[in-house]
Amino acid sequence: MAKPDILQLSPFPAWDQQALEEAFTVHSLHGTIDAGEIPDRIGPKIRGMAPRGIHRVTRPMIAACPNLEIIAVFGVGYDGVDLDACRENGVRVTNTPDVLTGDVADLGVAMMLALSRRMVAAERWVKSGDWIRHGAFALSHRVHGQRAGVLGLGRIGMAVARRLAGFDMRIAYSDLSPRADTTDWEFVPDTEELAARSDFLFVTLAATADTHHIVNAGVLSALGPEGMVINISRAANVDERALLDALESGTVGGAALDVFEGEPSINPRFLKLDNVLLQPHHASGTFQTRRAMGKLMIENLKAHFDGRPLPSPVLEP
Repeated sequence: MAKPDILQLSPFPAWDQQALEEAFTVHSLHGTIDAGEIPDRIGPKIRGMAPRGIHRVTRPMIAACPNLEIIAVFGVGYDGVDLDACRENGVRVTNTPDVLTGDVADLGVAMMLALSRRMVAAERWVKSGDWIRHGAFALSHRVHGQRAGVLGLGRIGMAVARRLAGFDMRIAYSDLSPRADTTDWEFVPDTEELAARSDFLFVTLAATADTHHIVNAGVLSALGPEGMVINISRAANVDERALLDALESGTVGGAALDVFEGEPSINPRFLKLDNVLLQPHHASGTFQTRRAMGKLMIENLKAHFDGRPLPSPVLEP
């Protein structure tokens, strides 16, 4: 029996590549592609796509694969996939939630600590010899006992909040509605109000049309000159230009970011700032989690073609 044809839009680690090629006929088109770059000889064969979460799967790309049945995203974010086009064409969509929650939450908390305690600059102070030449390093900001706001209390937001509780932080959150399992944490429905009562604002919500630039100039102003924002969600949730303006003017105290508009090419204004911590979109980047993500992505594909229930569906048209 012929193996289903899969369009691979991004490179994967060797262990995932081997598993993909054992189960499917894989057509690899790496890099940024659009419908015009999907060869006519390949498009009609394709029954599944395997993109990373950062990859865009557009309406023209879906149309170029008229027999497409499933898009299995390697990642928890699927905002790059045109879900309307998938619904109209009967294309199922899956992602890889849960398996990366702990690592993303870990990095978010680590970023908070590194930013507030200025750990990168402090290491440079030691390595450069400034400790010998100039003495003690400048003071930094406390974490334990401070106020934390979690914008989006889904899987990752909940994992972040639980970790912050270990630092005896006063935790508040915003979400669509209060959660019954978080009675020790304050529900704040308004984003500006949440920012105003936070020393650290964690952005952990999924990216949708409704959340686009939810962290805007008003929210950053409410966070204030001592406040810090940590984004481990999607770049689209933060108005990057407003954030840069706030960082440069001192309207907000600092930012720790793992995601950027146009990444990996980021706005050069970030590189001139000393009140930012910049990470290369690697919150899920551990050996253990990436293996689990690849396994779940492939299992979604196999389940679809075997006629079994999908392990982690996002869209069932």
